[in-house]
Amino acid sequence: MDRYAVIGHPIKHSQSPFIHHHFAEQTGEPLDYRRLLAPLDDFAGTLNRFADDGGKGCNITVPFKTQALELAAVLTERAELAGAVNTLSLQPDGRWLGDNTDGAGLVLDLKRLGVTLAGARILLLGAGGAARGAIAPLLAELPTQLVVANRTPARANELARRFSHLGNIVSAPLAAPGIGFEIIINSTSASLQGEALTLDAAVCHPETRVYDMMYGREETVFLAWARGLGLEHRYDGLGMLVGQAAESFYLWRGVRPDIMPVLTSLRAKLEAAT
Repeated sequence: MDRYAVIGHPIKHSQSPFIHHHFAEQTGEPLDYRRLLAPLDDFAGTLNRFADDGGKGCNITVPFKTQALELAAVLTERAELAGAVNTLSLQPDGRWLGDNTDGAGLVLDLKRLGVTLAGARILLLGAGGAARGAIAPLLAELPTQLVVANRTPARANELARRFSHLGNIVSAPLAAPGIGFEIIINSTSASLQGEALTLDAAVCHPETRVYDMMYGREETVFLAWARGLGLEHRYDGLGMLVGQAAESFYLWRGVRPDIMPVLTSLRAKLEAAT
C-alpha cells in the first residue's frame, strides 16, 4: 500500500488524513495517509526518512512550505510562481516534484459556491504565503482588477510587481484598500488569532461575496465582521482545504475525487465537535 503523509509543526490538528482516507475509499485507490510531526530544525531529515520508508508523496503545511520549495528538484509553474510548495510527489528517478495546490483549491471552492470571478473587482487581504499561492489562479480567471492589501505596504507592492505580467493587479494599504469590491478574500492569519481586521465598510456593498481562507468550528472573526455589516454571502475556507487536497490526490494518483461528499462529512465532523 502506497504511503502518503502531511508534514508540519504542529500537526495534530490537521484534517488531511480524514480527507484523503475518504478520497481513497471513494475512488478505490489503496493508500495509507498519516500525520508526521517534523522538528522545526529537521524538516529535510523527516522528509528523507519518509521517502526511505516508502513514502510516495506528502502535503506540507506550516512552517515548512518554503523549505519544501528548496528541496524540490522539479517545480510546477504554479509552485514556482507562488514561491512555496504544499505538495510533494516522489518521481521515478527519486527526485521530489513540488507543486502548490492552494490557489487551485480556492478557485475551485469559489466556483462551487457560485462566485463569479471573471470581470469582478477582488480585494485580497494579506501578502503572505497564502496570498502568493492564490494570486496566479485568481488572475487566470480574468477579474477586472485584483487589489492586494497588507499592513506592510512593501510586501503588497512586491506581490503586485511579481504577478503584474499575469493581469491587472495593484497594491494598497490595508487601511485604505479602495471601495465597492465584488469579492473580498482574507488570506491573513488574523482569524486564527481571533484578531479583527480594521476595514472600512465602504470596501463592500450588499452583494459582496466574502471569503475567509481560515475555518474553524465556529464563525471566524472576519466572517463575523461581514455578518455585522449585513452581508449574506459569507464563506469559510473548509471547501478550499478539501479542494486543494483533491488537487494533491489527483497529482499523486491520476484520479480526481468528488469533493462534495468529503466536504459534507468533514463539516459534520467539525460541527459535532463543538
